[in-house]
Amino acid sequence: MCLAVPGKVISSEGPDKVVVDVKGNRIAAWSGLVENVKPGEFVLVHAGCIIGRLDEEEAGDILGLLDHALSSTLSS
Repeated sequence: MCLAVPGKVISSEGPDKVVVDVKGNRIAAWSGLVENVKPGEFVLVHAGCIIGRLDEEEAGDILGLLDHALSSTLSS
């Protein structure tokens, strides 16, 4: 199963290329599907592609749910 994960754009690396921080991991992502992605914005990343924007609260909520799901799975 593939999940989309929230992250914060750290920098722009060229046309449609950005670096995104996802829980302390920096990943390269393609931003061609979402216009004018800028450093400091929260985004949703799937398979190396930014597929949408989020506000900080939405990003935190999603990360919290993913953390909870992972901890529940590992403790089973």
